[in-house]
Amino acid sequence: MKRKKLGDVIVVALPFLLALVVDLVLFVAFRDRLPGRMAEHFGIDGRADGYMGQAWHAVLGSLLFAVTGVLWTGMVVKGRFYGRAHRLLVAAGYAFAGFMGWLLAAVLFANVDAVEDAAGRAQGVSLPLWQIAAALAAAAVAFGLGTALAALTPVPAPPAGAVPVGDGARIALAEGEVAGWARGTGGWWMPLLALGLVAVGVVLLLASGWAAGIPPLVLGVLLTVFARPHVVVDRRGITISGLLPWPRLRVPLDRIETATSRDIKPLAEYGGWGYRVRPGRSGLMIRSGEGIVATLVGGRDFAVTVDDSATGAALLNTLIDQRRAER
Repeated sequence: MKRKKLGDVIVVALPFLLALVVDLVLFVAFRDRLPGRMAEHFGIDGRADGYMGQAWHAVLGSLLFAVTGVLWTGMVVKGRFYGRAHRLLVAAGYAFAGFMGWLLAAVLFANVDAVEDAAGRAQGVSLPLWQIAAALAAAAVAFGLGTALAALTPVPAPPAGAVPVGDGARIALAEGEVAGWARGTGGWWMPLLALGLVAVGVVLLLASGWAAGIPPLVLGVLLTVFARPHVVVDRRGITISGLLPWPRLRVPLDRIETATSRDIKPLAEYGGWGYRVRPGRSGLMIRSGEGIVATLVGGRDFAVTVDDSATGAALLNTLIDQRRAER
């Protein structure tokens, strides 16, 4: 691994590694003073309403920082984030690690020397709401530290040709001719996931009541609506809708500077699939592969993965030229 790349990995992974080490050190130091089943979940009033064994606290806390750290580091180092967007993403990782690290430490300290009931559960444990404010403060401090460290490392620059300059492909239209482009997009996994959530919601609704069944049922219905998004490019801009007329997502043509078609890697560039918002970019990621990337006024990018994206991007550029000529 090149020295520069290794330095980037260390800077991005550092907060997650520190949070993991601190969490494990505190757990080992106070393990003999912790109850068998620790209070881990708290209501709005701060009182404990959920419990977990000691070992599970350590395992899940370690997995949280380890898995998130690996994914975050891969997304930043391998993804296409440049300039200010790169620095913000690095700093956001520090903020996340600071926030979760503080909360896990606060939960552990709240359980120290707690009295156990017959089942080994901690009694009289509470987590006041001010701990949330303290965690947010820790996140803010960590964000500042991350921003400073990111500024000390070289910021990736876009490779030549990566930034659209307005000279992309066009579609020839006669004067007064009106054109539109539409494609359906989607992957095999989203309909299956939607149906699975609906099934789980129905089962929980019958077995455990509405409180347990409604959330997965509603999420499943929403995913079903957007299981096969429909992308339209016309004089209004980019419009994305699902199986129903509403809700829909629209990017007006007058907000788009230029458009291009390229291969998109959702995990590396956007941190996952679905509707994603990241520093300097947003979009609807249903699968990996080709997609339309529109550069908006102000420099942000909006992307959507869809087949035949080159045609859609070319028509967008043509419509943008027409809009400018009409001014």
